[in-house]
Amino acid sequence: MSPLARSAEDPSPAAGTGTPDSRSQLFNNSTAERYRRSVADGVDRIADKISRTERPFTGVTVDGLTPTVAGIDLEQPLHDPAAALDELEEVYLRDAVYFHHPRYLAHLNCPVVIPALVGEAVLSAVNSSLDTWDQSAGATLIERRLIDWTARRIGLGERADGIFTSGGTQSNLQAMLLARDEACRTALARENDPDTDPQGATTPVRRTDILPRLRILASQVGHFSIEKAATLLGLGAEAVIAVPCGPDKRMRADALADELARCAAEGLIPMAVVATAGTTDFGSIDPLPEIADLCTQYGTWLHVDAAYGCGLLVSRRRALLDGIERADSVTVDYHKSFFQPVSSSAVLVRDHATLRHVTYHADYLNPARMAERRIPNQVDKSIQTTRRFDALKLWLTLRTMGADGIGELFDEVIDRAADAWKLLDDDPRFEVVVEPQLSTLVFRYLPYPDDRDPVLSDEVNLHAREALFASGDAIVAGTVVDGRHYLKFTLLNPETTLADIATVLDLIAEHAGSYLAERPVPALSAAS
Repeated sequence: MSPLARSAEDPSPAAGTGTPDSRSQLFNNSTAERYRRSVADGVDRIADKISRTERPFTGVTVDGLTPTVAGIDLEQPLHDPAAALDELEEVYLRDAVYFHHPRYLAHLNCPVVIPALVGEAVLSAVNSSLDTWDQSAGATLIERRLIDWTARRIGLGERADGIFTSGGTQSNLQAMLLARDEACRTALARENDPDTDPQGATTPVRRTDILPRLRILASQVGHFSIEKAATLLGLGAEAVIAVPCGPDKRMRADALADELARCAAEGLIPMAVVATAGTTDFGSIDPLPEIADLCTQYGTWLHVDAAYGCGLLVSRRRALLDGIERADSVTVDYHKSFFQPVSSSAVLVRDHATLRHVTYHADYLNPARMAERRIPNQVDKSIQTTRRFDALKLWLTLRTMGADGIGELFDEVIDRAADAWKLLDDDPRFEVVVEPQLSTLVFRYLPYPDDRDPVLSDEVNLHAREALFASGDAIVAGTVVDGRHYLKFTLLNPETTLADIATVLDLIAEHAGSYLAERPVPALSAAS
């Protein structure tokens, strides 16, 4: 043992003070046994909780839970890990929403695989920060290997690169930032070239002249984070043009062609087309090859938001993503269809040089001389500085299960969604919007087979969803289609059976029926 190391573990309270020594809570070479016991106690608690959970939710209300959390005196520590875990049962675990339960059918939340949970425990304990090499030597190389692996699965080519992010919204934001700055660079070069614009040679165009002319074209059912990104990038949400979809909820390539032509005619600059590979509401995948052709024709950046559909990269349905290899940037959320814990996402780019738009140097962190020495500082590619080693979860998953193992899980939920669509389509109590490409179903209960009273349909479906949530028996999502309220299943749990889905449909019908039975009967008019 090194003479500098502490020779004995001493987690006991400081002698004579009556209060625990705070330093005994630091994880280091002298507290390894305390760490082992504490984490084991926590793991035992959550394993026991998961094994006994019979419903996805207790149905607790905001008013019901708020006093419990507010009643905790944060100025009075418990000084007892077991007591703190007991308290956690009351303020969190008892009323948490459990995504692992087969009747959790709401949002894009997946059950998580065990190798990733091991990775989560390891990365938190070592606590690497993925900004610079001198904080994350091996972690840096592991993350870069996974980026290369994902880029190869997409087919982006030898110049591809990317970075892990906190989620799809951040990935989309970074992609739009790169697209904006590439569009400005190209436009400035073109419009200040005296050979192409003689007038521009005497009145130089500035970046501030370009920015108001930039437009982003995205599907009308694309993710709202694109509008948020446009706003954060100083373009305004109005810079996003919603391209119409067909009945299958996929972007219409002919409508995109019309919008691109209109932009050109009006002197606007389409800085990016955002195609979606797995829309949040419908799981629809835009026609990527046709969209890529149009982007090539107009010299426009193609971003593919595959936050949801990225699981197809390891699925037997890989062909559904044909065309994604032509993208300039791609968003992938491993914490959706790769069954990883939040957070685990990445943005990939075709040309690593475009990442220079987020490269800034600080003398204390990543001085420019390090780049000259080819020191791999990941902060040079990221809009974050301090950043979690989320890549470790995916690494351990791939090394334990393999890519095919992940793909099998995703294929199972897509198969289940296809079966559920048939179940809904054959059930006269319900109307389903579109046959799914992935694992999402949008539908609604019909009070009347001919839907003669759409307002009543809205009321019934809103009530059924809320009542189901309050019961805790199952959780479904909701959305709006053409101004009308619908319900939504998002299937990401291979343990969800068709019998589970049938049970939830019966519960929805039961709550809808109760609402209809209890509503006041309209009084007959004198004329009638």
